[in-house]
Amino acid sequence: MAKRIPETEAPEAEPVPEVPPTVGERLRAAREQKKLSLEDVAAQTRIPQRHLASIESAEWDSLPAPTYTIGFAKNYAGVVGLDRAEIGDQLREEMGGQRFATTSADVFEPADPRRTMPRSLVIGAVIAAVLLIALMSFLNRRSLDDNEPATNVAARTNEPAPAAPAAPNPAPAPAGQVVLTATASAWIQVTDQGKTLFQGELQPGQSYTVPATAAAPVLKAGKPEALKVSVGTTEVPQIGPAGKVTTVSLLPADLLKAPAAAAAAPAPAPAPQAAPPATVRSRVQRRAPTPQAPPPPLPPATEPVVNGQ
Repeated sequence: MAKRIPETEAPEAEPVPEVPPTVGERLRAAREQKKLSLEDVAAQTRIPQRHLASIESAEWDSLPAPTYTIGFAKNYAGVVGLDRAEIGDQLREEMGGQRFATTSADVFEPADPRRTMPRSLVIGAVIAAVLLIALMSFLNRRSLDDNEPATNVAARTNEPAPAAPAAPNPAPAPAGQVVLTATASAWIQVTDQGKTLFQGELQPGQSYTVPATAAAPVLKAGKPEALKVSVGTTEVPQIGPAGKVTTVSLLPADLLKAPAAAAAAPAPAPAPQAAPPATVRSRVQRRAPTPQAPPPPLPPATEPVVNGQ
């Protein structure tokens, strides 16, 4: 009879403790769950795609300084919906004691080429800026040349500047308003281009001032000798012969011309005296003294005779 071999029980395997997933594994799982690619995460976080791949595979030597790496992981966690602070603390523990090959921050490059400005657009912008600067410089130089005085232009071109024609001196305009003052009772009428400004009788001492807005005032006076006309502080000579209706312009320029016209007029020649009547001439002739004949001349004196000679 065969000898029975006792069965031996196989030793139970020791339980393997569960290893919590790393930061990279958690980030990759969350990204795949959201159906995002590394390119999508790089486009949203503006982090180079190679750095995101190094975080997922825990390649610390390919990453910049720990401060930047932890910041990248937090931004990655924010995109895939994980707790930023938790991811940062766990990554800090995983990287504890790690020495990186470089401590300088890399220059971040745009992850999505579609977000970068096309090269042709950059070149066009540079050319446009250069043309704009050249145009502004030309306009500024032209403005300075236009504002340069004529004397400076003549000095630069060695040519004398043309002398500007002398402007004629304008005649001084008469100042002051025209005032009509009555020295005796006087009837006047003042019109302006057919419109009556004043009509009535001025009593002695009353006056009328011609409006300054009158374009062509005209005076009609029944007694010119009873009016005193003044332009400002200048008194105008009598405007017409006494006792005759006179019509004159009341413009200051016309009134101030009157003295010069009166002075230039020649004085009237004296009228020849009429010969006296015949009766007066005969009376004058009778009264005239009759001329007397001159006395006869005396005979010449004779010398006295001396000693009988």
